[in-house]
Amino acid sequence: MNIFEKIDMDMLTKTEKSFSLVFSIVVIAELIAGSVESLNTYHYFTKPLILISLIFFFWKHAQHLDAKTKWLTLLALVFSLTGDVLLMFVNASANYFINGLLAFLLAHVMYVLVFLRKRKHSKKVYPFTIILLLYAATVFYFLKDGLRDLLLPVMVYMGVILLMVVTAFLRQGSVPKNSYILVFLGALFFITSDSLLALNKFYEPLPFSNIGIMLTYSIAQLFIVFGLIKQS
Repeated sequence: MNIFEKIDMDMLTKTEKSFSLVFSIVVIAELIAGSVESLNTYHYFTKPLILISLIFFFWKHAQHLDAKTKWLTLLALVFSLTGDVLLMFVNASANYFINGLLAFLLAHVMYVLVFLRKRKHSKKVYPFTIILLLYAATVFYFLKDGLRDLLLPVMVYMGVILLMVVTAFLRQGSVPKNSYILVFLGALFFITSDSLLALNKFYEPLPFSNIGIMLTYSIAQLFIVFGLIKQS
């Protein structure tokens, strides 16, 4: 059965819909602040606020989850926030990019550990993994000439984010449908965001790159948080 068949029309609760509105305003503010040079100072406030708002929302609404799932997810969000902050200063030093990459790698490791806790052992993963590897190989083909000293770190990072997507896929059948769909879509949005960021940095500048990267990234984190909260 297609995972998008028979999706509940009321997937989000009233509280989640209200938060989505507030979250959208924060994201739009960041897109504007990050794109308009005269407002760039506000970017140092609006960008961290995206993850800060998610951390507080998750903390308030995840009390029903088991302790390991809750704390691993919080660590993933905190590492993501750390990565966001570090990447704001990449123009000052290349070390900020390396450290930001490491922070996001740790965030993905935390998500992998969370997703594995609800994996369905009997689910066939090979066809989906092959599709992901073909996608990763295509992206890497465009990146390889621009990576230079970052070749190995980026390859390791790509491997970890692919594992994150695969483990999100493995949750199907072991969690409520809405939880699975939201987390899986979030994982796909995450790899899309990282692909856009990598292509923009190591291949060639992309038009409206800031908007594309931050929009897909914000949706990814929001969907994963909502999906995990719906996990029984």
